[in-house]
Amino acid sequence: MTFDLIIIGGGPAGTAASIYASRKQLKTLLITKEFGGQSVVSEDIQNWIGFPSISGADLAKSFKEHVEKYKGDVLEIKEGEYAEMVEKTDIGFSVKTNKATYDTKTVLIVTGSHRRQLTVPGADRLEHKGLTYCASCDGPLFSGQDVAVIGGGNAAFETASQLLAYAKSVTLLNRSDVFKADEITVNKVLSHPNMKAIKGAELLEILGDNFVSGLKYKINDEEQELAVAGIFAEIGSIPTTGFVDGLVEMTEYKQIKVDPKTQQTSLPGIWSAGDCTDGLYHQNNIAAGDAVKALEDIYLYLNAR
Repeated sequence: MTFDLIIIGGGPAGTAASIYASRKQLKTLLITKEFGGQSVVSEDIQNWIGFPSISGADLAKSFKEHVEKYKGDVLEIKEGEYAEMVEKTDIGFSVKTNKATYDTKTVLIVTGSHRRQLTVPGADRLEHKGLTYCASCDGPLFSGQDVAVIGGGNAAFETASQLLAYAKSVTLLNRSDVFKADEITVNKVLSHPNMKAIKGAELLEILGDNFVSGLKYKINDEEQELAVAGIFAEIGSIPTTGFVDGLVEMTEYKQIKVDPKTQQTSLPGIWSAGDCTDGLYHQNNIAAGDAVKALEDIYLYLNAR
């Protein structure tokens, strides 16, 4: 059997694309390890359209319930599977997962990315208990409180800029003596009276019992502690794109290059959307919209063949 479309990934992008594909009567297979994407671990999401507040677990549940309403003749769902390889074939593509191999005319890759995690003591225990990897998701929860940002790139400074809108103070700790962020961004953020940056700071430990109370770091061989209510780590993310490495063009960071008008990749027949792409902005709502954009283009592609 050959599908019209295989969608790889079950976050907001994969969910949106599956619904649109089903409504357009495309014979579709959705492959996902789990539903929800990165947001599944967030305790309080306040920027998903239509929901003033929803947990990541509930959002993932709603994704699954919505998609399963279309499960049947036009949509198959393989939950608990993940792609290991995509290969070009005479009819289109074959997608090899951890359990089986499927044939399809087109592919939509919406596998997202996973954030690089802190590995210091206390990080695992206090994740989502004051330690977070998403300022847009969790930042407003720390309104009027002292917070810290770990990192020195553009993402770290953009996070600090967001937090300055409502936090009492923001302290950025960068392991290097040099910031990787653009100089204009650094200067703008550091000019804020409630902003402080510490260079050459090696993070040693996240402090707190049931919730973050601070952090311990070392600078010039001297250990110091900083009392904060929240810690936002921005030390990079890793796109989940290894299974198509060498098949489609990617950036040096392994993000899939796409045409922003259509979400097409460098290889005809494969589209991509969401955090696994080189798109400028990455948010749940943007991922869903870009996936729908891709689906519209896929539909035209299939019907013009």
